[in-house]
Amino acid sequence: MQGSAKLEEEAKRALPLTIPSHQSDILFRFVREPPALHIVALVFIVFSDTLAAAGAYSLSAERNEFRSDGSEWETAEASRGREAQRPNHQCLALLGVLSADVFARYCRIRGYNTIYICGTDEYGTATETKAMEEKCSPKEICDKYYAIHKEVYNWFNISFDEFGRTSCPQQTEVCQEIFKKIFENKWLSENTMQQLYCDTCERFLADRLVEGTCPTPGCEYDSARGDQCEKCGKLLNPTELKNPRCKVCQKTPRIRDTDHLFLELPLLKDRLEKYITEMSVAGGWSQNAIQTTNSWLREGLKPRCITRDLKWGVPVPHEKYKDKVFYVWFDAPIGYVSITSCYTRDWEKWWKNPENVELYQFMGKDNVPFHTVMFPSTLLGTGENWTLMKTISVTEYLNYESGKFSKSKGIGVFGNDVKDTEIPVEVWRYYLLTNRPEVSDTLFTWPDLQAKLNSELLNNLGNFINRVLSFIAKPEGQGYDSIIPSIPDDVSGDSHNLTKKLADKVAAYIDQYIEAMEKVKLKQGLKTAMSISSEGNAYLQEAQFWRLYKENKSLCALVMKTAVGIVYLLACLLEPFIPSFTLEVFNQLNLPAEIHVSLCDDKGDVDRVKRPWDIVSSGHKIGTPKPLFKELKDEEVDFYRKKFAGSQADRIVRAEAEAENVAEKLRKTKVSDGNGKKKPAKSSNEAKNKAVPEPDITITRLDIRVGLITKAQKHPDADALYVEEIDVGEEQTRTVVSGLVKYIPLDEMQNRKVCVLCNLKPASMRGIKSQAMVLAASNDDHSKVELVEPPSSAKVGERITFPGSEGNPDELLNPKKKVWETLQVDLHSNEDLVACYKNVPLTTSAGVCKVSSIRGGSIK
Repeated sequence: MQGSAKLEEEAKRALPLTIPSHQSDILFRFVREPPALHIVALVFIVFSDTLAAAGAYSLSAERNEFRSDGSEWETAEASRGREAQRPNHQCLALLGVLSADVFARYCRIRGYNTIYICGTDEYGTATETKAMEEKCSPKEICDKYYAIHKEVYNWFNISFDEFGRTSCPQQTEVCQEIFKKIFENKWLSENTMQQLYCDTCERFLADRLVEGTCPTPGCEYDSARGDQCEKCGKLLNPTELKNPRCKVCQKTPRIRDTDHLFLELPLLKDRLEKYITEMSVAGGWSQNAIQTTNSWLREGLKPRCITRDLKWGVPVPHEKYKDKVFYVWFDAPIGYVSITSCYTRDWEKWWKNPENVELYQFMGKDNVPFHTVMFPSTLLGTGENWTLMKTISVTEYLNYESGKFSKSKGIGVFGNDVKDTEIPVEVWRYYLLTNRPEVSDTLFTWPDLQAKLNSELLNNLGNFINRVLSFIAKPEGQGYDSIIPSIPDDVSGDSHNLTKKLADKVAAYIDQYIEAMEKVKLKQGLKTAMSISSEGNAYLQEAQFWRLYKENKSLCALVMKTAVGIVYLLACLLEPFIPSFTLEVFNQLNLPAEIHVSLCDDKGDVDRVKRPWDIVSSGHKIGTPKPLFKELKDEEVDFYRKKFAGSQADRIVRAEAEAENVAEKLRKTKVSDGNGKKKPAKSSNEAKNKAVPEPDITITRLDIRVGLITKAQKHPDADALYVEEIDVGEEQTRTVVSGLVKYIPLDEMQNRKVCVLCNLKPASMRGIKSQAMVLAASNDDHSKVELVEPPSSAKVGERITFPGSEGNPDELLNPKKKVWETLQVDLHSNEDLVACYKNVPLTTSAGVCKVSSIRGGSIK
């Protein structure tokens, strides 16, 4: 949706907001040519930490029991993960919305018939609880957060076709109709559970509406919640609390039976598995989505409760259950359908047309099983011909500096903060998308944002476009007086070697771009587009257009007309990623963007943009060129780091002070000559003349790289040792000997990326010289060892860095100085399984390094 008129139209159609812990985007496209149709993703997002906690769920419930509100119990480990991940919801939500927006925009410039539907799910316990706390209605709470969502998304130039709400009348109609079909098909069962009931409030109490004394011996915290004690961390059922009380009226509730409805997933298993098996391949599901889905299937599907004893929600259309509402994870995904029906009366042409429509969904990794298992099962249970999801694109976590985003601690930049930074929206979009955590967690750092802005956007992209347009805009005698030159008959793009070489490269890049975007490889698509900008800069430099203007005007006209074609092409290719940039470029080209932003003709042919000298017509008058990007200076970076650091800043200061104390102690330590005898003291003059300052012992002195094990085998003379050949980005592989035989099977050592310490002094181990060391984590009693692994997309040979620390590694560590031994004591895996030095993660260009399961392990 473009322009204020479109936004006004959207506002007229918009329905109430969503406040969930569930985030997802969907995209449809028709597959028959021409044109193809897409639906772009719906998103359900939370901006409140309190609301983000709604809806407890587990990937691996240990007990087949249910909470008092009918949801399944989760393991302690799952709960800890959910609690730890809670601050990331806002980041995941924005990444999902932004990713879907990129894909929707791409589909439009390719000529596909596309709609991008997004919404907020409003129902559930969290909304009711928050409304009670703020002494207002759930509707008022939803209105409040809807306004926040909409403001942020407008600022980020998100191009929804419809941004709706699950509290709309259409949601009730569609949700109840789907329920009736499932009920008629006998895919539901009933079960009776015990739940606390407040006679004063005349209602069953959800977990969060109950408080009491923790039953854990030694804890006995008197304000434990019905789902968990915040003091000792133990997961609870409300009926386990001592002296329970209603959070609303403070009266003592009683235990009472309540009946609920369950969706019989085990009975739908065969249909669901057939869908997952076929579509995960056809749709190219991301690996993290496949793994999570298969985990649910392996552990066995269980009946899922779909009703709740609440007031705020879609009423259950059944006489026995008329006082109940649907559980949010049954009702919320149906919002995708209902919000589409708000957008168009022809919604069934999208949702019940699987032969011609493709459905794409975008979300954070927390919500995968509800979209690959629960929602498809719901639709399959109706027996109707629904358009089921073809492709799911999942993002991992985006962490902040050396920790997590945390709203409560003031750590990180959130959606409603970015507009106050004075950093333009196109910079934020570009950085988030180049740093999109597609395979593993990635890290937001201010120096990295600065580098990408200054080096990639300003010096590469902006510099190229400004050089081209500024030269064309120069007055006659110095340039072309803002008129695109004609190419004389004596030259052509096909016959000029340099220009033809550029065109061939551009054509290859366009094919790579389309291939990446069709597969929803958004980072790769963006990288490919930026490569064309680099080629453009190289073309200008090699052609030396400023000299050609004086010496060969015909050839200069070809070069500049080709270059301005590349400017146009870049504006089109980058429109999905940084649309405000594209609008400005087209403004400077004096071209109406709504007409010209396209990669193909009416038949979907992209050949025209592969001949850049033919893209922009001769004689066209361009607008006024001006710089597209502004440098982000060091002092600005320092200001933003402090502003958004919260309590994390104190930790960084402490860590730096500790490192300095260690270094100071080591500088004062006397070093022996290695044979136990101290060297004789030198005269003061001799010391002055010969003393070389010993560098501080800092983590940057370690040369840790991403390595790839190309071959691993048993040591011929040692049963406990492996001998590996590891590629660390050098001309030859390095031989490394590791004592991992009893911890890691040989087949798991093959073709595996690892973290390799490359500047230890080579050491002979049972007759074979080891030229490096593979980093691994072990638990306290060393009974378990796991390799420290870089992200799968990390580049082999790249150096692992530590954000906030700068410096070059030693060429070879001196064993006598004990540099490795000193630093190793602070290498560990944290609670999120991230490998860290103190609190700083081991970081690659693709994200942080991690271990599989050992928390608090020592790394060496």
